Amino acid sequence: MSLTIRDTLREYDVILASSSPRRKELLQLICSNFRVIPPECDEKLPADIPVSEAAEYLSDLKCRYIADIYDNSIVIGCDTMVICGGVIYGKPSDEQDARRMLRALSGKEHVVVSGVTVGYQKKFLSFSVRTYVTFRELSDEDIDIYCRTGEPLDKAGAYGIQGLGSMLVKKINGDFYNVVGLPVSEIAANLEGFLKTM
Repeated sequence: MSLTIRDTLREYDVILASSSPRRKELLQLICSNFRVIPPECDEKLPADIPVSEAAEYLSDLKCRYIADIYDNSIVIGCDTMVICGGVIYGKPSDEQDARRMLRALSGKEHVVVSGVTVGYQKKFLSFSVRTYVTFRELSDEDIDIYCRTGEPLDKAGAYGIQGLGSMLVKKINGDFYNVVGLPVSEIAANLEGFLKTM
C-alpha cells in the first residue's frame, strides 16, 4: 500500500457519508480535504441477511444514498457493528440497554465488523474488516461506573476502545482503528486499487 493516496485524493471531491465524529477524525489520516454529508436513509436490515454481511450491506446503503446525488465525487460509506454469539450489538438505546450489552460481552471474545463501500461515477467497491476483541470479566460496579460516564451511549457494543472503554479490553487481534470505527489502512489500500481501475 502506497502512502501516495493522500496526494492522489487531493485531485478529487471526497465525501464521507457518515455523522460519526470518530470517522471524520480518522479519515483525515487518508485525506486532507473532504466533506461530511450524513445519509438520511432508512438503515433497516433485511430479515434474511446473514449477520456477517450486515455491516457491509449498511455501508453500501449509505454510500449509494449520497453517491446518487454526488456521482462525480468519491463517496465513502461505513458501518461498524459488534457481533457476539451471532447477535448484533449496535448503539444502545439508553443506559439500561448499554448495561445489558456490556454484561453480554463481559469475559467473552466478540468480533467488530466494519463494512466499507466506496463509490465513484456509478462504480462501487465493498469490503469488510474484522477485528477480534476480548473483554475482561466485568463486575456490576465496573459496568455502573462506565455507564455513568455517558461514553457507551453512542457507540456500537456500548463501548469506545479509544476512550475509557479501553480499560474493559483484555486483548485485541486485528486493526485497532477498525474498532474505533474506520479501518483506515484497508480503506487506503482499497481506494488506491479502486481508482486505478477508473
